[in-house]
Amino acid sequence: MRVGFWSTVSAVALYISAPVSAADPSLIADAKAFGARDAAFSVDLSPSGNRLALLIPGPGKVTALRVIDLSTIAVTNAIKSDGDPDSLQWCDFATDDQLICQFGGNVLSGGDTLLGFTRLMAISADGKTIKQLGQKTHSDSALKQFDGTVLDWLPDQQGSVLMARVYVPELAATGNYNRDTREGLGIDKVDLSNLKITHVEPPRPAAANYLTDGRGNVRLMQTEDTDHEGLLTGVEHFFYRDTASRDWKPLVDYDEKSQSGVIPIAVDGTLNSAYVLKKVDGREALFTVKLDGSGTTKQVAANPKVDIDSVVRIGRGQRVIGYTYADDRRHTVYFDPEFASLHNALSQALGDPLVNFEGASADGSKLLIFASSDSDPGSFYVFDKATRHMDKVAALRPELEGRKMASVKTVSVPAADRVEIPAYLTLPPSGATRNLPAVVLPHGGPTARDEWGFDWLAQFLAARGYAVIQPNYRGSSGYGEDWEGKNGFRDWKAAISDITASAHYLVDQGIADPNRLAIVGWSYGGYAALQSAGVEPTLYKAAVAIAPVTDLSLLKSEAKAYTNQNLVSDFVGAGSNAIDGSPVRHAADIKVPVLLFHGDLDLNVAIAQSERMNAALIKAGDKAELVKFPGLDHQLDDSDARNEMLTRIGEFLDAAIGH
Repeated sequence: MRVGFWSTVSAVALYISAPVSAADPSLIADAKAFGARDAAFSVDLSPSGNRLALLIPGPGKVTALRVIDLSTIAVTNAIKSDGDPDSLQWCDFATDDQLICQFGGNVLSGGDTLLGFTRLMAISADGKTIKQLGQKTHSDSALKQFDGTVLDWLPDQQGSVLMARVYVPELAATGNYNRDTREGLGIDKVDLSNLKITHVEPPRPAAANYLTDGRGNVRLMQTEDTDHEGLLTGVEHFFYRDTASRDWKPLVDYDEKSQSGVIPIAVDGTLNSAYVLKKVDGREALFTVKLDGSGTTKQVAANPKVDIDSVVRIGRGQRVIGYTYADDRRHTVYFDPEFASLHNALSQALGDPLVNFEGASADGSKLLIFASSDSDPGSFYVFDKATRHMDKVAALRPELEGRKMASVKTVSVPAADRVEIPAYLTLPPSGATRNLPAVVLPHGGPTARDEWGFDWLAQFLAARGYAVIQPNYRGSSGYGEDWEGKNGFRDWKAAISDITASAHYLVDQGIADPNRLAIVGWSYGGYAALQSAGVEPTLYKAAVAIAPVTDLSLLKSEAKAYTNQNLVSDFVGAGSNAIDGSPVRHAADIKVPVLLFHGDLDLNVAIAQSERMNAALIKAGDKAELVKFPGLDHQLDDSDARNEMLTRIGEFLDAAIGH
C-alpha cells in the first residue's frame, strides 16, 4: 500500500461539540474546559508582519488553517483537515500570499503494520490553490512515507524554498526506459509560483538530514549507518562543506546507543561555524566548531547541574540569538543584547516569566511572542519595535479564562537512597494544603522530563481538588548521563523507587491523606503507574494508564517491522529484568482498580499493549476497564476524546479517593 495524500482539505466550517454527559456538573465543566485542544497552534507571522496564520481545532479531529490580516482584522478560513487519516500539523508563510503546510497521520499498511506519513503542500492564503511539493508520484518501487522537509526559507529569494526531498525509484516493471532511478534524500530549490525545481544536492540513500546557514548554503550533511539487513545501528556521521568547495568532509560522529559523540544542531554563516552539543562532565554543553577545515572548537555554555539543550533562532534566516536550558525552570540566555533587554521588559510587562520569541517579519521590525506561566496557559502577541505597541492575537486556552488556576512550585523529594529527586507540586487552587486526596503523575519518555509551566492534565486534577506531584525520577533526561542512567526500562527499579518516594513525600509532609493516593500516567508514565501499582500493591487506591507500555517483550517484537528494531531492543533490554519490568506479567499483583485509555492508531505504543494488560487484569480478577479511541494516535488530539477521558478519570478517581 502506497501512502499518498488523502484529499480532505476544504472550506472551513467550525462548530462546538457537545459535552460528555456526567452526573457531576462541575466535572462536566472541568472536563470540557481542560480537555479542549489548544485554541491556536503553529502560529506564524508573514514576511511583511501584516498577516498571521494559525491552526485552530474544530470538532473532534478536525484542524483548520486561519489567516488573519492584522491591519483590517479580516479573517480567512482557508482549509481544513478531518483527521481521517491526515491532519494539518503545521503551516508557515513562504510569502505573504502563500504558505507551506504539512499534513500527516498514521495508517495501517499490509494489514497490521502501522506507518506514519507526512506530505508538504503549498497553499495560497485564501485556500483556493493547493500544490503538492514532494517528488512527482509514479509507480514507486518502495513506500514513500515522507516526501520532504523545508530546510531553508531563503529570505533573500522570496517565493522559493530549499527542500530536502525524498526520492524513491520508479519500478522497472513499468517498461519506461527513462524511468526515475534516483533514491534517497536530496535537496531541491522549489519555486512556489510554478513548482519549478532546481537540483542542489543529488539524492543519497545514506543521507538522513542536512543543515543550511539560513541563507541557502548547504553546510552540513548527516548520514546513518545500517547493517547488512538495512537496520539502523545508531551510528551517525556528520560531514561539512567549506565555503570554497562542494566536497563533503568528515566533521563529527554520534553513537545513539552509547550516547557518545557530538551532535550538530545549527549553522551560523556569519561565524562560519556549527553549533554542536557534546558532553562535559557528563552533561551536554554547547560549542562552536569552525567549518573552515581547522576544526577549531570553542565552548559557548555549560551548566554544572543540567544539560544545555538547544539554541534559540529567530526570523526567516533562523539567526541564532541564544541558547536554553532548564533547571527548576526554563531559562534562555541571549547572545543578542537587544533580545535580552526586550525579553526582560516583556516578561515584566506581561507578568509571565516564560516569554519566547516565536517569529519575526522579514525586516525584524515586528515580532511574534508567546508568553505563559505555571498558572497561565499562555497567549500569542505581535510586538511592533518601532511603536513599542503590542497586541494580543490569540489565547491558547480561552475556555480557562476567568478561572483561578493552581500554582506550581518546585520541591525536592528524598529518595530511598537519600538522593534528592527534583519534582513539581501542584496544589488545588482552592487553597487547601493538608490531608488531601493526591495523585502521583510521572512523565512519559522515559528519556524526557517535566518542566515548570502550565500542564493541562495536572491542572485538571488540581481543579478537582487533588494534590499533584510530578517527579523527574532517575531515567529522566536533562540532568546529565548519570541521572539518565541505563534509562527507565533497563533500570525500572530505580525509576519506580523514585516515583514511590514522591508518594511518600506527600504523606510525610502532611499534604496527602495516606488512604487517598492514586497514580496517573501517559505513555511511559502509564507504564510507571501500572508497574508501581504492582510493586506497591497497598500504596495506591487506583491507577490510570493512558497509552501505556505494559509488555517489554511485546514492545521489542512490535519494533521488528521497523528499521530501528535493534535500537529499540537495546534500549528496552532483555532477560529477567524485561520480564520483571513488564506490568502485564504481574497483573495478579495489582490489587486496585485500573482504568486504561488508548488510541487504535498509536504509532508510539501499540494498542495491543493496553489490550493485553486489560485482559490480564480481568483474568486475575481485578477491576479494569479499557477505553479505546478509534482513529486516534498517541497524543489523542481530539477535544471530544479528551473530554470523555477526563470525565471518566474524574468519576474513577472520585469513586476511589474522593475529591
